[in-house]
Amino acid sequence: MKQKKYLTLSMVCLRVMVGWIGWVSWVACTNEEEDIRPSLPEEVIVEEPVGYPGVDTALWVYFERFEAEAARRNVAVDLRAARVTGDIEEIDEENTAGQCGFNRAQPNELTVDAGFWRIANERFREFIVFHELGHCVLYRTHREAADENNRCLSIMRSGTEDCRDNYSRFTRDRYLDELFDPDFRRDIFQ
Repeated sequence: MKQKKYLTLSMVCLRVMVGWIGWVSWVACTNEEEDIRPSLPEEVIVEEPVGYPGVDTALWVYFERFEAEAARRNVAVDLRAARVTGDIEEIDEENTAGQCGFNRAQPNELTVDAGFWRIANERFREFIVFHELGHCVLYRTHREAADENNRCLSIMRSGTEDCRDNYSRFTRDRYLDELFDPDFRRDIFQ
């Protein structure tokens, strides 16, 4: 009887060992290109560009706001597609907070004066970036209109006239309505 138990145990061990060797052989010999997992349909994932190429990261929030405000007024603006660049650096011209360059080598190049940027509050930074994007993208020229209290009526004022800026959280929508007004777009070419 003892021998029968031993044979039974040997047979079980032998079966387990043969099964294990068979499984290892099957796994080792499986074609690597043959995927036994359920296949998922392949799809092309197009990632949205992050930020704005060629634009200082400090300006991104203002670029995003400009596009959003344009969209609120049913004006299509895509600053990436327009290839607008933007830097914060010293501008040599006295009393100039920002510029938009239109040369052929680097069209739509927005520059904000670094000295201005250091001291300006959030609202005035937005004012200058939006003003310069008004030149670069909407092709707006300066508009020197003022109301009866000598308050500037346009974000596109030059700053060389006597009107006073009145850009605040209370007047912002009115100024932006005027900025994106189709009657004034592309007036730089007139």
